[in-house]
Amino acid sequence: MCGIAGLMAMAGRPRDSDPAATALRMVDAIAHRGPDGHDSWGDAEPGVGLGHRRLAIVDLTPTGAQPMHSANDRYVISYNGEVYNFRELRAELEKSGHKFRGTSDTEVMLAACVQWGPEKAVQRFVGMFAIALFDRQTRTLHLVRDRLGVKPLYWTIADGVLLFGSELRALMAHPSFRREIDREAISAVLRYSYIPAPATIFRGVYKLPAASILSVRAGSEPIIKSYWQLGAGGANTGCRDFAEATNKVDEILRDAIRLRMIADVPLGAFLSGGADSSTVVAIMQAVSNRPVRTFTIGFRDAAYDESGYARQVATHLGTDHTDVVLAPKDALDLVGQIPEWFDEPFADSSQLPTYLVSRMTREHVTVALSGDGGDEVFAGYPKYALLDRIWKSAGGLPQPMRAMLGRGLSAMPEYILRHTVSAFMDPGRAERIGEKARRLGVALAAPSSDEAALALAMVGIDDGRIVKGASGSLTLTPPHAPGESTDLVSRMQYADMQTYLPDDILAKVDRCSMAVALEAREPLLDHRLVEYVWSLPTATKRGDGSPKALLRAVLERYLPRTMIDRPKRGFSVPLGAWLSGPLRGWAEELLTPASLAKHDFFDADRVQALWRRHLSGAEDNSTGLWNILMVRAWAERWHSL
Repeated sequence: MCGIAGLMAMAGRPRDSDPAATALRMVDAIAHRGPDGHDSWGDAEPGVGLGHRRLAIVDLTPTGAQPMHSANDRYVISYNGEVYNFRELRAELEKSGHKFRGTSDTEVMLAACVQWGPEKAVQRFVGMFAIALFDRQTRTLHLVRDRLGVKPLYWTIADGVLLFGSELRALMAHPSFRREIDREAISAVLRYSYIPAPATIFRGVYKLPAASILSVRAGSEPIIKSYWQLGAGGANTGCRDFAEATNKVDEILRDAIRLRMIADVPLGAFLSGGADSSTVVAIMQAVSNRPVRTFTIGFRDAAYDESGYARQVATHLGTDHTDVVLAPKDALDLVGQIPEWFDEPFADSSQLPTYLVSRMTREHVTVALSGDGGDEVFAGYPKYALLDRIWKSAGGLPQPMRAMLGRGLSAMPEYILRHTVSAFMDPGRAERIGEKARRLGVALAAPSSDEAALALAMVGIDDGRIVKGASGSLTLTPPHAPGESTDLVSRMQYADMQTYLPDDILAKVDRCSMAVALEAREPLLDHRLVEYVWSLPTATKRGDGSPKALLRAVLERYLPRTMIDRPKRGFSVPLGAWLSGPLRGWAEELLTPASLAKHDFFDADRVQALWRRHLSGAEDNSTGLWNILMVRAWAERWHSL
């Protein structure tokens, strides 16, 4: 894993006299992604430059350094990520006459492009990647992002120059970059805690969508096309047996995990004690000849602490386990650093424990496998089953009646909600119950189940009056999964895999891990596994109807059921209590009318009203307030430069 950046002159643009030097300055702005080396390549005639920061993982010698040229000198590549099946591809390419100097996956990727062409080569890659590939013969630059969007890639055209990079700050390092704030993006952060692709915080600056190739030839405009789509292969009518599907998932996972354990540096895994990471670690240990290094973050607040579960799993499997406890003081120490990890506003509060566990893990290993993606692939989020049940029960009611029920739920005083749920829900799951009830109320009133799913995706504030000058136009679209008869849960899964997964979960893991130069690998997002599970008939992949039934069936082969059957608890923090307690001073400083007026994004009276109601205990507005605070903290760091 590394960091990339570069540029290419468009039609009519004067050529950069030294594009290699410019690319190097850009990529050095993301030096944290690659502390093991940096280099660049450029050609002044087409005005192209590629820069690379190296985190050496496979082939630690100079033969693995980038930018790298193909053997026939046609292609030049700078890429971030890993192609895990490179050994298999190398053996195939050697049979076709290709010869290799080193042992890196990068050299294999270049040979694959020579052999099959860039687009067909990418379709052969199993891995995570953001690629910049320049074809010197056709003078074409190709920017490629992996199928699920594990690795980030930003791009823009500024003063006739196409700029690209792994992070926005690489683009900001170019003198032509303009920081024009998109207030619709700010409004989106308040609703979702992230900015949905392809938008970014800046107008005219974009995230390259997952599974996409942007191609631009000297003198032409960029063209973006997709090279992969989930579900495009159709249904798998050959497997309708749950046991057979379990065997196949176990088989694919074993191969996916074996491939992701290939590294020339120390390797370990994140372990939360939940089904996703426990499955990854269990299979890692099963295929390893030594104890796997595992790492866990815990909390002093027992309602949020899963470290005990993780220790049980680690002890049973025999891993070499390390954990650390996150205290409120740790949060206070970390919160000021968040804008350094995220160079556009990002407000998923699990960024705090994700960074801390990454930092701790990096003290021992350079690569860590994670369980990210399990909820999306195996339908594990509680909202899936909840909305499915509600819509089957109430969806047939007239909308005016549902709207009345929804308004009643949304208006219910928070103290009544807390008292009601405290008897049957653990405190960690009951946190922000008012926010959840308000979202559910909007979902009940929705005209369709797909609109209801969109309502549940709005985790923060859907009030167009808070962000000045925003109309609220940057919103998620209703989930339309491939297949005319796809059920609601599948449509919600598909929507999350297109938006929430790459723009929130994977962005969080990438920035927090790369902030400490740790490579995170996600075997549950191996596209072969995702394709197989998606292709199964609904009844087969849902099994007995319990969340993640198929993945849990695999896990039962490695762990006793008593370690598996327990309530799901998200990777969350006691945000409401922290904002009212140890983080209160920090938050109040960012939310004063004078502070809010500095960038004039928000209606100060409405923000102050949210803050007062939160402090009084009348409402838990922690998510909405955190979203505002993350915009404010980002603006203090990045907007005024």
